[in-house]
Amino acid sequence: MGRIRRLSEGTINRIAAGEVVERPASAVKELVENALDAGARHIEIVVGGGGRDLIRVTDDGIGMNAEELALAVERHATSKLRIDGEGLEDLHDIATLGFRGEALPSIGAVARLTILSRPKDAETAFRISLEGGKTGAVEPAAGRLGTQIEVHDLFFATPARLKFMKSERAETQAVSDVVKRLAMAHPEVGFTLTSGGRNLLRLEPELPGGAGRLTRLGAIMGRDFEQNALSIDAVREGIALTGFAGLPTYNRGTAQLQFLFVNGRPVRDKLIVGAVRGAYADFLARDRHPAVALFVDLDPRDVDVNVHPAKAEVRFRDAGLVRGLIVGALKRTLAEAGHRASTTVAGAALGAVRPEMTAPPDAYAPRWPSPGPMRQPGLAEAASAWQGAFTGLGGHAARVETAVEPANETAPDLPLGVARGQLHETYVIAQTADGIVIVDQHAAHERLVYERMKKAMAATGVARQLLLIPEVVDLDEAEAERLVARIPELAELGFAIEGFGQGAVVVREVPAIFGKLDVAGLVRDLADDLAELDEALSLKERLEEVCGTIACHGSVRAGRRLTGEEMNALLREMEATPHSGQCNHGRPTYVELKLSDIERLFGRR
Repeated sequence: MGRIRRLSEGTINRIAAGEVVERPASAVKELVENALDAGARHIEIVVGGGGRDLIRVTDDGIGMNAEELALAVERHATSKLRIDGEGLEDLHDIATLGFRGEALPSIGAVARLTILSRPKDAETAFRISLEGGKTGAVEPAAGRLGTQIEVHDLFFATPARLKFMKSERAETQAVSDVVKRLAMAHPEVGFTLTSGGRNLLRLEPELPGGAGRLTRLGAIMGRDFEQNALSIDAVREGIALTGFAGLPTYNRGTAQLQFLFVNGRPVRDKLIVGAVRGAYADFLARDRHPAVALFVDLDPRDVDVNVHPAKAEVRFRDAGLVRGLIVGALKRTLAEAGHRASTTVAGAALGAVRPEMTAPPDAYAPRWPSPGPMRQPGLAEAASAWQGAFTGLGGHAARVETAVEPANETAPDLPLGVARGQLHETYVIAQTADGIVIVDQHAAHERLVYERMKKAMAATGVARQLLLIPEVVDLDEAEAERLVARIPELAELGFAIEGFGQGAVVVREVPAIFGKLDVAGLVRDLADDLAELDEALSLKERLEEVCGTIACHGSVRAGRRLTGEEMNALLREMEATPHSGQCNHGRPTYVELKLSDIERLFGRR
C-alpha cells in the first residue's frame, strides 16, 4: 500500500467542518444566512451553553420538500448558484449569502443535527437527522411552514475542538454579535435571540428605506448613534454607497462601531479602516474612532465573495474605486453637517450639573426664634452678605454684555444665538430661541483658523522645501515599488521622491511647513501605510498636525476678554464654517442646552 491514500468521507467532512464551523457563532451564522436566503421574514434563534449544547434556528421561509431535504445534507449540494450560458454553475454572479452547500453536512459531521421543514404547498413537514456524519432517512413529521434546524452537542465528534472553546458567556456574546450584524444588514427581517431562557435580542421588522434602516441601527448600535448619525447616499460608476456616519464628536476609543456590508453581506475589511480613518483624519485624534455603518451595493461580478472559508472577507475588482467612493462620500457628508455637534455632549454636561443631594425632609420646616433679643437684618446687610460670598473669584470671572447684538439680529434666526456674556474670559454664553449655547472660544477659533489654512493650502498647493542634500532611504523592494507607484499623489502633498535602484528611494523635496524632519522615518511610515491601508496617511496626518499646531498658536487664547461684537462675529463664522462643531481632536467647541432641560434641572418640569 502506498503512502498516499484517499481520506474517508467522515474525515473529509470533519476537516471541512473545521474550516466552516470554527465555533458556535460560525454555525449560527451559516444557519441564519440559509434562513435569509430562503426569504424568511422572521428568524428565531435559541442557544444553550453558549451554543455548544443547543442551537435552534427557526424561520418562516420557503421550506423544503422530502427530496430537497435529502439533498440539502449532502456535500456541495445547493440551490443558490445560477447556471451560465455554457451550462455550468456561475461562481461570479452570486446573489445569495450562501452558495457552497457545505454548512449543513459540515455541522452534521461534528454534531447531532435535525432538520424539520415544510414548504408552502405541502400538507405535512419532513424531518431528517445527522449524527457525527451519519445521515438518517427522511421521515414525515408535524411542523409549521418554514424550516427549523436544531444542533445538539456541537463538536461531540471532535472532542479536541472543545478544548479551544471559550467560556459560555464569551461564546454567547460571539453568537449575539453575529446575529446583530446580520440584523443590521437586513432590517426588513425580524430577529429574536434567546439564551438560557433569557431574551438577548428582539427586533421587529422595519419598513423599507433609510428611516427603517436607521431605526434598526439605533436598536443595535445605540439610540445615541441614531440621534447623531448623518445619512450617506452616493453613487459612482455603478457602485452605490448608503448608510449612516456618526458626527465626529460622537466617537469611541475603539473601532468596534464600524461596520461594512457588501450586497447585504457583513464583511470585515481593512478597506473600511483606512477609508474611515482618512475621512475623519481632520476631526479626530488617532486614538479616537467614529461610528459608521456603510452599505455597498454593486454588480456581483465586481466582487469576489469566495476568498474566505467563512465568507467573512471579500475582494473588490476595483478596490481603489470603492475606497475613493467611501472617503469622498464621508467627507462630503461631514462637510454638509456644518457646525452640528453630538447631542451626547449636552447630555454629559447636564449629567455633570444635576444636583446629587436633595434637601432633608425638615429643610423647609419653620424655625422657632431662640430666646433673647434679635434684630431683623435690613436689605443692605443682606446684599452685603450675599456679595461677600463671591470674594476671591476675581473681578472678571463673569461679564454681561448689554445690547451686544445688532438690531437686525434675533436669536430665532441664528443657530448659535446671540452673545449675552463671557465667563472666566474663556467661554462665550449665547442665547438661542429655545436654550443657551456655551462656546469654548479658544477651541472654536482654533478650528476656524485651521479650516482657513486648509482652504488656502488647497488653493495654492503645499509649499515645498528643496533638500540641500537629497536623502536616500533603503527599503525592501515591495515597499519601494509601492512608494514609486504613488509619486504623483505624494507630490501633491509636497513630498518629491524618485526611485533609486532596487529597494531604495531618494527624497528631494519635503513640505516646507515641516521644518526639521526625520525624512527616513516618515518614508518608512508611508510605506507601512500604503501596505496596510493603501493610503499615505502618515504624511497627511503630519501635515494636519503641523497645521493644527499653527492654528492653535494663532487663535484666540483662553483668558482674553472679547467684546460683544467679537463674540457675535465668532458665532457667525462658526455657523458658516464646516466642521466648526469640533476642534481638531474631535472635542466639542460648544455645548447647547435646551430650555426644557434647564427647566428640568430646577424642577420646573
